[in-house]
Amino acid sequence: MMKLSKTKTQNFEFLNKAIFFPEQEILAIGDLHLGYEYMLREAGINLPFEQIKNTINDIIKIINSIRLSGKKVSKIVFLGDIKHYFAFHKGERNLFLDLMQEIEKYIKRENIIVIKGNHEKMENLADKHFVDFYIQDGLAFIHGDEPVKEAFSKEIKTIIMGHLHPAITITDNQKIKSEKYKCFLVGSYKNKQVIILPSFLPLVEGTSINEFLSDSSCFIPKDILMSFRVYAIGENKNYDFGKLKKLIRKREY
Repeated sequence: MMKLSKTKTQNFEFLNKAIFFPEQEILAIGDLHLGYEYMLREAGINLPFEQIKNTINDIIKIINSIRLSGKKVSKIVFLGDIKHYFAFHKGERNLFLDLMQEIEKYIKRENIIVIKGNHEKMENLADKHFVDFYIQDGLAFIHGDEPVKEAFSKEIKTIIMGHLHPAITITDNQKIKSEKYKCFLVGSYKNKQVIILPSFLPLVEGTSINEFLSDSSCFIPKDILMSFRVYAIGENKNYDFGKLKKLIRKREY
């Protein structure tokens, strides 16, 4: 079995591109953008339709790794943008059905929570209704394109969100070679711990936040995001790169 990337803090674990809350037995997954391959094909880029299979396999590996550690996953929360097209696309509906069919082998259907992202313009997808947010035991799960007032209520300790697709670009000293890595962002905003997840789909590399971050990128102001810690996703573990402001290229800011 593939060894999963893992970083642990007080109350959550990074597992590959997902996050797990052992006390609440909740696994949260960022933007899937199912159907992204259709968009690429329409643009003339022919790729085999392997992303849904790879995505499902990655999720199942994460669930199994949690079980092997003696813990339990009772719920899965998808943080929005589970589909890519803004309008309805039949192919995306079929991909979603495939995903749900496999996930339901491990998690009860009623415990699979799908949050509405800015790509979800329909009220439901294959009879699975979206919710605007999900709250449990001091955790607030939102998409992240706009603030949710319920997420900032007194009982909420941690906000978990997607939307931003954070990644960082690392360049060598001679500026010859650069590589992009998906990453998590962890920081504080309005007295809440905030965790921003990367996109889960392999094809969506993400936004290089140390190069192209603006105030329009997220409802959290850019100067606040600068104090967030960056955890880059490596092959076998995550790497703590410190605060984002230390990674910003001087020529950009």
